[in-house]
Amino acid sequence: MDKLRALHYFSAAAQEKSLSGAARRFEVSVAAIAKMINALEKSLGVRLFERTTSGLSLTASGADYLDACQPALEQLRCADETARATTQRTPGTVVLGVQHVIAREFLTPALPRFHARHPQIHVDLRDFTRATEEQTRGVDVFLVLGWPQAGDLVQRQIAAARYLVVAAPSYWAAHGMPTHPDELARHVCLPMRGVDGTVMDLWTFERGAEQAAVQVRGWLTTSNAHRDAALAVALAGAGVARILDWSNRAELAAGALVPALTDWESPEAPPVNLMYRASVRRVPRVRLFLDFIGEVFRELEATRREPVVASARPAWLKRPYGRASASVRGAR
Repeated sequence: MDKLRALHYFSAAAQEKSLSGAARRFEVSVAAIAKMINALEKSLGVRLFERTTSGLSLTASGADYLDACQPALEQLRCADETARATTQRTPGTVVLGVQHVIAREFLTPALPRFHARHPQIHVDLRDFTRATEEQTRGVDVFLVLGWPQAGDLVQRQIAAARYLVVAAPSYWAAHGMPTHPDELARHVCLPMRGVDGTVMDLWTFERGAEQAAVQVRGWLTTSNAHRDAALAVALAGAGVARILDWSNRAELAAGALVPALTDWESPEAPPVNLMYRASVRRVPRVRLFLDFIGEVFRELEATRREPVVASARPAWLKRPYGRASASVRGAR
């Protein structure tokens, strides 16, 4: 048995959840994949997959074996890429996991520039929310907003964001613009749910030594993936939203969204995190992409009047409260 080929087939079948998916990836027959995996199971003396009419699922032993083999397969892939780079340009694919808000505001506008510089590199863009085993498998680079648990990934904070409280001019005209954060308690606010599932209904503020924490309420709560729905509602004049200071710049510039409480700042400043496995930094095409992402966010920071420093992990993320307001007594 070709052990290395069997491991590649096994890993691909686990990722694809089918023998046919692995066969398409390697351009071989399903029978060839099945033969190798059967031989691997026989040599190990354990069943790696449960085979059902709906596909494949790893057994407990199979999942443990895949976890043990994955670092070696990743190291081999990186070694292959490094060797190829000495004799050719840097073709291939960079797989990027990114949250919607970062992709929309920064990555998508910048990608044509990256392609113009490196037309031989293909970018595979995937949705990413949390550093779970399923979401990190097969991904080279991650761009994450907030305070993720990175596990064994290298994590670099490359930027940070401030929050702005905004609404359409028609909403402020009808309901009045608040002059103190406590007044938000009587407004229709549109909280979002973080990637961990917590409803971020506690909006915090500071002005010099003065601090305020307001429990906001409204008729709509959206997940982070559906933040555009909350923005559409705010643009329609039906509520108050909290956005990042580098998002929705066109709407802010056009006056379609108007900030309130501009003499206050939020003590929460979520960082933008660039995460990756240490081994992929040696892969030339991944290194080029990492350097490019760093460049994009350095350009953002250069547009600020003063730098924004990322804040520490907030209290409402340290326990499964369900709602951020549950972490603070006395929030208005």
